[in-house]
Amino acid sequence: MTTQLAEPVQYRLPVGEAELELNPLLGQSMQLRYTGQIFCVHCQKKTNKSFNQGYCYPCFIKLAQCDLCIMKPETCHYADGTCREPSWGEEFCFQPHIVYLANSSGIKVGITRKSQIPTRWIDQGAVQALPVFEVLSRHVSGLVEVALAEHVSDKTSWQQMLKNNVQPLDLPALRDELLATCSDSLAAVVEQFGAEALQFLRDAKPSEIRYPVQQYPVKVKSFNFDKNPLISGVLQGIKGQYLIFDTGVINIRKFAGYEVEVSV
Repeated sequence: MTTQLAEPVQYRLPVGEAELELNPLLGQSMQLRYTGQIFCVHCQKKTNKSFNQGYCYPCFIKLAQCDLCIMKPETCHYADGTCREPSWGEEFCFQPHIVYLANSSGIKVGITRKSQIPTRWIDQGAVQALPVFEVLSRHVSGLVEVALAEHVSDKTSWQQMLKNNVQPLDLPALRDELLATCSDSLAAVVEQFGAEALQFLRDAKPSEIRYPVQQYPVKVKSFNFDKNPLISGVLQGIKGQYLIFDTGVINIRKFAGYEVEVSV
C-alpha cells in the first residue's frame, strides 16, 4: 500500500493501473480474491511462487536488493568486490541513511534511507519515531544499529502492534540513555569510518503517527492467500501494511506481486 503522513495516515491500495483510496472504506464490507497468478515485482514475469515478498526465483538469486545484506547491512560485501550489482549498491546503499528509534510494540532501533522517512515508520506501524543519526551509507548504519540493538530490540511484535498494546515513550530520554551505554561501540565506528560518517541529530524532534483504525483486534488472526484465496469482512482499520477486518488481518506487503480482485 502507498501511504501519506496525515491525521490520520492516508492509505491507497494499488489495483491494476489505479490506486484505491482505503480510508473512506472504513466500516464497509470488502472482499479480496486471489486469482492464483503471481507476477514478479521486478521483471513482471509470471511465477509459480513468490520469493522475498514478490520476486521470481531468478530475480531473487540475482538482484542485489534481494541479497542477505539488505536485511543485515553490517554484512555488506561491496568492499570485497562481491556485491551482486555494484551499480545498484552505489545508487541505493551509498546514500544518506537514518538510524532511528521507534515505538511500534515498544522501543526498537531501525535504519532506513533518508528518503524513506516517514514511509518506513508508517510501514512498521510506529506510533512514535525519533531520528538519532544520519550516516553516509547503509553499511555504516547497519554497524550502528547492531551496536544499539545490543540494548534495545531491532524487531517489532506485529501482533502487539496490531492490538495497539503500546504505551507512550519519552524517546529523547531513552535515546540519551542508550547512547551513553553504547558510547564505546559508537566510538569504534567513528574510528573506523571517520567522524563525517556519523552525524548525531541532537535537535531532532519525535514524530507522532496516528492510524485510521475504528477498532483494534483483541485476538489477531492472520489471513494467507496461499491457504485461503478469498478474504472478506468489514474493514475496521489500517496500520503498518496490514488491513484489519472484523474477521482477521492481512499483511498486504507480504503478497506483493499477487493478482487480486477487490470488491467493496
